[in-house]
Amino acid sequence: MSRPVSVQLYTVRDALAADRDAVLRRLAGIGYRAVEPFDPTTDPEGFRRVADDLGLQVSATHAYALLSQDTSKVLDAIATVGTDLAIVPGGFADEEFTTEDGLRRVAERLNGLAERAAGHGVRIGYHNHWWEIEPRIDGRHALEALADLLAPEVFLEIDTYWAAVGGADVPALLGRLAGRTLALHVKDGPVVKGEPHTAVGAGAMDVPAVLAAAPDAWRVVELDECATDVFAALADSHAYLTSLEAS
Repeated sequence: MSRPVSVQLYTVRDALAADRDAVLRRLAGIGYRAVEPFDPTTDPEGFRRVADDLGLQVSATHAYALLSQDTSKVLDAIATVGTDLAIVPGGFADEEFTTEDGLRRVAERLNGLAERAAGHGVRIGYHNHWWEIEPRIDGRHALEALADLLAPEVFLEIDTYWAAVGGADVPALLGRLAGRTLALHVKDGPVVKGEPHTAVGAGAMDVPAVLAAAPDAWRVVELDECATDVFAALADSHAYLTSLEAS
C-alpha cells in the first residue's frame, strides 16, 4: 500500500512529555512518515508546525477529550493538528459491551459525536480493546454487533493485538469488518493479558496474515508497554513492516 507506516504516540508518552520535538525528530529519523497523536488538545498549533517541518503526516488522532470536554474546541484542535479522522479509544464501561442495550448506548454516543463532528469536516472512529471482542452477542464479537448500530460514517480502528487477546481470529474479523476499518493498530507480543509487547514481527501475532486482511487500512504501530527499549522496538517494527510492503 502507498500510505506510510504510522506510530501511535502513546507508545512514547513518557519521552514525549519530556521533550515532544526531540521525540518527533527521533521518530522521523527512524523512518516514520506519519504519527497518530493521543491528545490533540495540547498545543495543537505547535505540534502541527513541528510535524510539518519534519514531513510527518497525521494519520488520525485519538481523542478521549471528545467524551468529556467541549466538543467544538476539541474538534477545532483535531483539525489544527492536521487530520480529519478522530478516534475514540474506549472510555465506556466494559459492561456496556456485554448486552444489546449497552451497545445501543455506546452507538448513540458515537453517532451523536459523528453528527457534530461532520460540521467540522471530521469523521469519528472507535478503537477496540479486548473487552469489546471477548463478549459475544448472538454468537458474534460485541464489536461486530456494535458496528451494525453505528452510523455509516463512523469507522473502526481495529487494534489487532487486543482483538487476538479477546479471542478473535483477527484476519477473519477484519474480513467481516472490512468496510468499516480505516486503520489498524499493529502490535506484537505473547498475546497474553498483562504481558508487555515486543517489536512487531518478534511476537506471536501472524502479522502478514493480519495486514493482508485489510490491505487499504493505515498501519499504526503501538506498543502499550514494551519488553525492550521502546525506540529500538519502534525501529525494528518499522523495518519489519516496510520489508513486508517491499516483498
